This record gives sequence, C-alpha cells and structure tokens, in this order.
Amino acid sequence: MSVEVGDSAPDFELKDQHGTPVKLSDFRGEKTVVLVFYPLAFSGVCTGELCQIRDELPTLGGDDVQVLAVSVDSVFALRAWAEQEKYQFPLLSDFWPHGGTAQRYGVFDEEKGLAVRGTFIIDAQGVVRWKVVNAIPDARDLDEYRKALAGL
Repeated sequence: MSVEVGDSAPDFELKDQHGTPVKLSDFRGEKTVVLVFYPLAFSGVCTGELCQIRDELPTLGGDDVQVLAVSVDSVFALRAWAEQEKYQFPLLSDFWPHGGTAQRYGVFDEEKGLAVRGTFIIDAQGVVRWKVVNAIPDARDLDEYRKALAGL
C-alpha cells in the first residue's frame, strides 16, 4: 500500500524520544505536518538531513508547520541522538510493530527492515498535499519542502 497525494493521511500513534505518545491527528485543524521517514538514527545521511531541518526549521513555515521524523529505532536510541544533535522536533519510534507506520505509508523496505527516505506534507485537514520518496542512500532536497509548503 502506498499513500498518494490527495489521500487522507493514515493516522498513527508513536512514542517520541521522551516516550510521549504523539498522534498525527493531534495536529489536525492546527498545523501542516512535514512527516519525514528516515532509515536509522546516527547514520551519516540521516544526520545530515535532520540537522538541516533543525537548522532551517524557521524557514519551513514557522509555527504553522510541525515536523515529525519517524524511524524504526527504539525510543532510547532516538533520545540519545536527539540530545547529541539538539533536535527539538519529535523523533518518533516505529519500533513495534516493526515499521508498521512506514508500511502503511508505503515506505518500508522489507528486505532491510527499515524505512526508505519518504516525506509527506500533510495539510491541517489531514490530506497529503506533497510527497517524495528517495532510495536509502539519496538525501532529500529541503528546498523542495519549502516550495511545497509555500504552495499550500
């Protein structure tokens, strides 16, 4: 199954790096969500992508935009990584059922057991307005996020 532009984004509830449950539907009617799936914490390309998001978050729409980053890592690994890199946005653990949310969005690599690089921009009504899916080694372009958000 794959989530496409124009679809209602499947709701989910995952724990963040502090163990706090976060639901996608918590942002409905409030914020646009940039849902970023990435393979693994502490890996080079993932660190580069999320540090760029951390550093440029104010230019991605300010208070009207919520970044949610999702991987199959445990809450404990995500907390250590968030503290090391000073990430202020939620890092969500899709640990169990293993990759369940990534599977629902169509960005789970069954053979490797982790998410590929998929990003979904979801409007405040819960509709997917933009998406990009890259292979594991291929970083995404943050300027494309900016363009998509500006078009909402």
